[in-house]
Amino acid sequence: MHTFSTLPVELVYRIMDHQNDRTLFCSMQNICRRLNQILSTYQRYQTLTTLNLQRNRIRAEGAQHIAHALRTNTTLTTLHLDRNRIGDEGAQQIANALRTNKTLTTLGLWCNEIGAEGAQQIANALRTNITLTTLDLSWDEIGDEGPQHIANALRTNTTLTTLHLDKNRIGAEGAQQIADALRTNRTLTTLNLDENRIGDEGAQQSADALRTNKTLTTLGLWCNGIGDEGAQHIANALRTNTTLTTLHLHDNEIGAGGAQHIANALRTNKTLTTLDLWGNEIGAEGAQHIANALRSNTTLTTLHLSWDEIGDEGPQHIANALRTNTTLTKLHLDKNRIGAEGAQQIADALRTNRTLTTLHLWCNGIGDEGAQHIANALRTNTTLTTLHLKWNEIGAGGAQHIADALRMNTRLTTLHLSGNRMGAAGAQYFADALRSNTTLITLDLRDNEIGAGGAQHIANALQTNTTLTTLNLDENRIGAGGAQHIADALRTNMTLTTLNLSWNGIGDEGAQHIADALRTNMRLTTLTLGVNHIGDEIAQHIADALGKNISAKMV
Repeated sequence: MHTFSTLPVELVYRIMDHQNDRTLFCSMQNICRRLNQILSTYQRYQTLTTLNLQRNRIRAEGAQHIAHALRTNTTLTTLHLDRNRIGDEGAQQIANALRTNKTLTTLGLWCNEIGAEGAQQIANALRTNITLTTLDLSWDEIGDEGPQHIANALRTNTTLTTLHLDKNRIGAEGAQQIADALRTNRTLTTLNLDENRIGDEGAQQSADALRTNKTLTTLGLWCNGIGDEGAQHIANALRTNTTLTTLHLHDNEIGAGGAQHIANALRTNKTLTTLDLWGNEIGAEGAQHIANALRSNTTLTTLHLSWDEIGDEGPQHIANALRTNTTLTKLHLDKNRIGAEGAQQIADALRTNRTLTTLHLWCNGIGDEGAQHIANALRTNTTLTTLHLKWNEIGAGGAQHIADALRMNTRLTTLHLSGNRMGAAGAQYFADALRSNTTLITLDLRDNEIGAGGAQHIANALQTNTTLTTLNLDENRIGAGGAQHIADALRTNMTLTTLNLSWNGIGDEGAQHIADALRTNMRLTTLTLGVNHIGDEIAQHIADALGKNISAKMV
């Protein structure tokens, strides 16, 4: 009778071949010395650097096994234990391992019911650990007491660069603890305190720290009940801070007054490149303040003003700024009810702007008229590469305008038009454009009611198009007939790598057409067919066909 102590090495390797990463890492170590020696020479174990154990119902006992393995493991650099229930006891086990482990750099513990006590254990370990660079304790229950322990660790720790403490019921007191530590910490570059309760007082504490801190580059304070007063504190700090590049303030309570404070800071700040103010009800007046600042600011490259109720007046101010600004590359104005008039203002600015590469205007009710304005701009604009126009009530008429512009435009590579109900006619317009366009690589036509007829138009275009690599036709009711048309195109198309046909009612018949086409198509790498009432047998046929392509996968 054989045991692990006597089994031939090759047989042990075969046993290991049938184990998942969790078993290899947690259950096969430290059973006996010989098994440890064999495991250390096993190729999969030698190359195991990332272990994802999210949503595995792991509790304190499971955490103990993982911690035990961490003490001797020398390969793992990333460990995700998110969405388990290890609690304070499990956190203590992991913390004990961190004191001796010399390889782990990223640790995810979010949503684990870890309270202040568990945070203290992790914090104590950070005082001696010299390898961990990223720690995520979001969605736990550390409250205001936990940050005190974390802050104490930050005063001496010299390796941690990224810290996530989102949604932990941290108030102004906890924010103060972290802020105090930031005054002396010299390594942390990213701090997320999103979805807590720090309010204006906590914003003031954070702002005070920014005046002296020299390393933090990214600060997340969204959804924290920060109003105009808190925005003023942060703005004051931005006037002297020389390191922060990314600031997230979305979904707070900042109005036009707070926007004005931020705008005033932008006139002199020389380092901030990304500003996120969406969901703050700044209105047209606040948009005007920000726009005025953009005329002189020379560093901001990304601006989020979505869900800010700027209406059709706000875009006029933004457009005026775009005519002279030479640094902004990404602009988000989603869900602002800008309408056709606001779309016209932005479009007019695009004719002369030479820096903007990404524009988000989804869910703005621009309609066919607004689409025409945007299309007119696309005919002459030479910098925009990504355009989001989904859920804008653009029908077949608006689709025709955009499609016609694509025949002349030579820069746009990504176009999102989902949820616009353009129908089969709209699909035909885009199909016609795809025959001559040579730059578009991603086209999203999800939820446009194109049906089998629209799918046929797109399929015909795919037989000659040589640039499109990603196509999303999700939720379009193309049925088995539409799937057959797409399948016919796949037999000759040599560029499409990603295709989404979910929620289309293609059934077994349509899926079989796709499977047949995949026997010859060797380019498609990602195929999504969710919620199509496909049986197991046909699904296997598709999987077998995709299997010929080494990098292919079916979602």
